[in-house]
Amino acid sequence: MNKATILVIDDEIQIQKLLQIVLETADYKVVSATTMKDGIATAAIHPPDLILLDIGLPDDSGQNGLLKLREWYSGPIIMLTVLNDEEQLVQAFDNGATDYLTKPFRTGELLARLRSILKSKTKDVASTIIQSGDLEIDIVGRTVKKDHQIVKLTATEYNLLSMLAKNEGRVLTHNYLLKEIWGPSYQNESQYLRVFIGQLRKKIENDPTHPVHLITEASVGYRFM
Repeated sequence: MNKATILVIDDEIQIQKLLQIVLETADYKVVSATTMKDGIATAAIHPPDLILLDIGLPDDSGQNGLLKLREWYSGPIIMLTVLNDEEQLVQAFDNGATDYLTKPFRTGELLARLRSILKSKTKDVASTIIQSGDLEIDIVGRTVKKDHQIVKLTATEYNLLSMLAKNEGRVLTHNYLLKEIWGPSYQNESQYLRVFIGQLRKKIENDPTHPVHLITEASVGYRFM
């Protein structure tokens, strides 16, 4: 029995009904709100394990709501949007979104995202080993192995890979990665990322042209899978 509670903040009744059926069938507990005000109040009284947040609400924008939630809520937030607007997506991730889904979305994809994010959330925080297929990242030892063989990485390559790996499944934007790895003055130097991601793929991917670990989210950023 799945104990996780999902808070759905969306003003579309059809979406609310669909999500309730899909999520309850998958054994999630569902709590709903149709306005940002009610959503924030509900989350404050009974903090959920994950929030599905519509980007367009009648009383406030999802972006503003996201910022308000992130003042105190540290759990995963998936944005729901009918827009395929790169600028909106980048802003959402910079504001603290964990992931996003574009409406209409496939229920199978939604459930897969939930499983991945909630699994990552409940991992033992004391664990220092991140395992993904034939790839092993030792956070404390600062070593990376592929097929049990040490992969030689520069300090910057390791810092970039470990940051992505520690946020498994979550999209990290170009601006965020540049700021965290190289510093605030490098936030517009996107070529740095392309070069280092390319180098990492050559070292850890079986086929760098078809990566399975370092996934590109076009014009937004990268995620580790």
